Amino acid sequence: MSHPSTLKLPSGPLVVHDDGPVDGPAVVFVHGFLVDSRLWEATAEALADDHRVVRPDLPLGAHRTPIGTSAALSPRGVARLVLELLDALDLEDVTLVGNDTGGAICQFVLDERPSRVGRLVLTNCDGFETFPPAPFNLVHLLKRVPGGVEVALAPMRLRLGRHIALGTLARTRIPDELLRAWSEPFLTDRAIRRETLTFLRAAWPRDLVEASTRLHRFEGPVLLAWAPADRFFTIGLARRLRDACRDARLVEIPDAKTFVAWDQPQRLADEIRAFAAAQAVAAGAGSHSAG
Repeated sequence: MSHPSTLKLPSGPLVVHDDGPVDGPAVVFVHGFLVDSRLWEATAEALADDHRVVRPDLPLGAHRTPIGTSAALSPRGVARLVLELLDALDLEDVTLVGNDTGGAICQFVLDERPSRVGRLVLTNCDGFETFPPAPFNLVHLLKRVPGGVEVALAPMRLRLGRHIALGTLARTRIPDELLRAWSEPFLTDRAIRRETLTFLRAAWPRDLVEASTRLHRFEGPVLLAWAPADRFFTIGLARRLRDACRDARLVEIPDAKTFVAWDQPQRLADEIRAFAAAQAVAAGAGSHSAG
């Protein structure tokens, strides 16, 4: 994969990985809290032969370049940052793919300005009042207490703490070097820690409930590629999200947990490719029929 570049967006600098043919169908990956775009790397690589794959490192706690402005440090602010990225790269009719907190961000993107999104893919992620799921929703209590989040995440300085906090979200082992790389920015960089806490203090379930219940306004198709074995983001939540959409399909992906892209990167890439291709064929048939 190519080396990342830093885009100067209106809300601040954003590190972005941009691979595949420039004129290929665009797939934009949105990661979740305390991870970065490396979560998507194998899935993106499987698509990059014939798709343009864009993976930003969003200001969600594992980023190493401070965004530097509070405007981007809320769920809706990060969604607007994604839209600024689409504008900067002149991307339209994109396939937007979200996981974990990134799935919530995708829903806020659709709530803000869906015109650049052609289709949505949600892997195991937040929805409705699940933002985040138990027991991680204790953050809503911790963020009210000065130093509460810092104390809760301090065990991630240790290998076991990193595995409990992040490693258990995947069925396939995540190397400790990567878990450490994801957790170090928050633990060691005061500016990153401040931005992360700003995001957490602005994240409330009621806001996602409003966005999730407006998913039916999105006119494009939606694919839920979901790991039913995940005990945090359950298959029941996937069904609720499917039913909230105008045109949605649920595909179960076995042998995976929350981090579907880590556990089943090729299967997820195959689902994304088939989903985007089928929608393109349907759109072409519709325009041909209209002509």
